[in-house]
Amino acid sequence: MVNGRDLPWLQDRLDTLAWNSWEVEIDDVFIVDENGVLVEVYSLLSHDLGDPANYAELKAKLKLAAGE
Repeated sequence: MVNGRDLPWLQDRLDTLAWNSWEVEIDDVFIVDENGVLVEVYSLLSHDLGDPANYAELKAKLKLAAGE
């Protein structure tokens, strides 16, 4: 699923169970700032990236969170 991809994937571990504690859904993008603080959860289930407006919106949110 992640081979050849550029986006990071949350690797859950038994000692952290991050998917449960973060209430992760498979189609969620967790946007964090440069300090790793959660800024927003962006659902790809409700925002199809095939729609140019949604793609542009997510890109802008990621750039803002990165301080660009």
